[in-house]
Amino acid sequence: MKEKLTTLSDAVGRIPSGSRVAFGGNIMRRQPNAAVREMIRQGIGDLTVYAFATGLSVDMLAAAGLLRRYEGVYVGLFWHGLAPNFRRAVEAGRVEVLDFSESSIVARFQAACSGLSFMPVKALLGTDMMRQDPGIVMETACPFTGEPYAAVRAVDAEFTVMHGYRGDRFGNIQWPLERDADDVDQIIARGSRRLIVTVEEIVEHEEIVRQPNLTYIPAQWVEAVALAPFGAHPLACDTIHDEDVDHIRAYAQAGATPEGARAYLDAYVHGGPTHEDYLMRFGGRDALEARLSVRRSGA
Repeated sequence: MKEKLTTLSDAVGRIPSGSRVAFGGNIMRRQPNAAVREMIRQGIGDLTVYAFATGLSVDMLAAAGLLRRYEGVYVGLFWHGLAPNFRRAVEAGRVEVLDFSESSIVARFQAACSGLSFMPVKALLGTDMMRQDPGIVMETACPFTGEPYAAVRAVDAEFTVMHGYRGDRFGNIQWPLERDADDVDQIIARGSRRLIVTVEEIVEHEEIVRQPNLTYIPAQWVEAVALAPFGAHPLACDTIHDEDVDHIRAYAQAGATPEGARAYLDAYVHGGPTHEDYLMRFGGRDALEARLSVRRSGA
């Protein structure tokens, strides 16, 4: 197997401005925030982003002026309120948005996962979402019954970026435990062209082999894997650490104004050249572990 382990800077630096990028994660869990902060530091902009239900990652790109278009279900901070920078950019016409239901965006990822150009769905029929972009969604008919469907085009991401739990140097990525069915990261990863994964920890390949049933992203899907502990911070990483409620609230408050958003980016993104510098803003990894009730994977 080819070794895929590299630095966060190198992994993210493969993405040129103007790219179409899919993000993993879900609202308050495992969004690839360390990678997004690195994208902002490198000034990778004019981006189209596809995601399921997301928030802070896309909001930071909007705050930095690097987001051009978003296609997905939701961008927000969940019980912490709206995504202030994203909303401001959309209202000002700086960011284009295509809205989808949960089932229809999953169908778009499933189409890419299956090597299909589109997938038929029912959920969008009769809604304004049918009128968004005829190049992405249109009405069609079943060739067998004539029944109407909405045809949704497969996600066409050039890169996929996600944050995982643990991986080896070859790019095998594992859950920390057997998962339930509410996570779409595996579907997103399977349909990717060039997949970049950050992980909480790098383990020896023998650890992966010991529990092969936990591998949800195999090495052959992955182009690059980079170590980024607390790579989803301030959001949660299931079974590893909880969300940082205080910092999410501070982020939302800062984003209430463009000036506050710029000050936040200056302090937490541009304030240091590496992910480790970001962690040191909170006292380092040990301090975050103590404060966010971290439980090591496999514990």
